[in-house]
Amino acid sequence: MAAVVRTLCADQHERGWDVSLACPDGPLADAARGAGVPVRTWQATRSPGRSVLAEVRALARIVARTAPDVVHLHSSKAGLAGRLAVRGRVPTIVQPHAWSFDAVAGPLARAARTWERVGARWTSLLLCVSADELATGRAAGIGGAAVVVPNGVDLDRFTAGGPDDARSVLGLGPGPWALCLGRVTEQKGQDLLLDAWPSVRARVPGARLLVVGDGPDADALRARCAADPVLRDSVLLHPPTTDPAPYHRAADVVVLPSRWEGMPLVALEAMASARPVVGFAVTGMAEAVGPAGRTVPPGDVPALADAIALRLAAPGLAAGEGRAARARAEELFDRSRVTARVAALVAELVAGEWPMSSPPETAPGNGSTAGNESGEAGRSTGPPGGGGTW
Repeated sequence: MAAVVRTLCADQHERGWDVSLACPDGPLADAARGAGVPVRTWQATRSPGRSVLAEVRALARIVARTAPDVVHLHSSKAGLAGRLAVRGRVPTIVQPHAWSFDAVAGPLARAARTWERVGARWTSLLLCVSADELATGRAAGIGGAAVVVPNGVDLDRFTAGGPDDARSVLGLGPGPWALCLGRVTEQKGQDLLLDAWPSVRARVPGARLLVVGDGPDADALRARCAADPVLRDSVLLHPPTTDPAPYHRAADVVVLPSRWEGMPLVALEAMASARPVVGFAVTGMAEAVGPAGRTVPPGDVPALADAIALRLAAPGLAAGEGRAARARAEELFDRSRVTARVAALVAELVAGEWPMSSPPETAPGNGSTAGNESGEAGRSTGPPGGGGTW
C-alpha cells in the first residue's frame, strides 16, 4: 500500500497540486519528501487500540492546518481515524486496500463491519482496488458511492527479460526459482508456502524458493527453515528490498500465498516482468491474474504446491503464461493510466461535477490522500483552485 500512496502523491505533486502526506516517520515519509511532497508527521499504529483517540485528534489538527479540499484515506485504520477526525466536513475518499474485517474473526470482525457501515455516512467516495473488494464491502452492508480503480505498475521499471543477469546480480545459482516477496506476516501467508514447499521439492528436486522480506513473523520463519532439512537446503531468505525488479526477473514463478488482499501489487509487478503468478484466490487475486498463472482455493496447500511445481517443471507453460501476464499488465494495470483515473476522480469531486451519492461503480478517478500502513494519512490540495489531502 505504501507504494500506491507514494505513487499517487508524486503524480499529483507533478500535476502542480498542493499535496501533503500525513504518515509516521519511516520509508514512506522519506520517499515522499524525496519527491518534493510535504510530510506532516502523524504517529499512528497499524491497528486500533488505546492510542486511537489521540491519533484522531492529531489528524484533526493536521487537517485543520492544511485546509484541504479533499481528504484521501488509505487503509481501514486511516479510514477509521480520518473519518472520525473529519466527520464529513471535507470531501473524503476512503481506499481500504483490503477490508479489516477479513483480517479478524468473531466479535472483532462484527465490530469492524459495523464501523464501516456507520463510517459510510462520512465517505464521499469509496475507492476499491478490485471488483472483489467492492463486492465484499457491499455484502457487508457498506453503502454509498463507490468506484473500482485497480492498482497500477510501472511498465518501464518492471520489464520482461531472461533470468540469468538478474540471478548473477543477486548472487543466485541456477533455477528453477520460485519467488515470494512481501512483509513476513500472517496476512502474506509465507507459513502456508513453507507448508507446500516440501511437496514442490519432491516433484522438482532442483527447485529453490527465494523469500524476500521482513516483518513480525520473520524470526519464526527463519527458525522453521533452520530446523527443517528440506527447507534449510532449498529456501533462501533475503532482507527487504527497495528494488524488487531484479527479483522478479530472476524468478521462474512468483507466489502469493496471502490469506487476504485487496489487489496485490507484487502480482502486478510479476506480471509486468512477464512472470506467471500462483496464489490463493483471495480478494483481487483471480481478478488480477486471469490467464497469467493460477489461483487455487484459499488455504488449499496441496493445490498451491501442485500449481507451483507444474510451472517449475514446465518452462514452456511458465513462459506462455509470462507472455500473457505482460500483455495483461499493459492492457489493465499501466500505472500512468491508473494515476490519471484517480486524478480525474479527485478533480470531479472538488468541482462537484457529479453527484457523489450515485456515481458509476467503475468510474475514472482522482483524489488527495490520507492513509495508514502503520498509520498513513495525508493532505493534498487538488487541481488549481482546489485542494486535497493524502
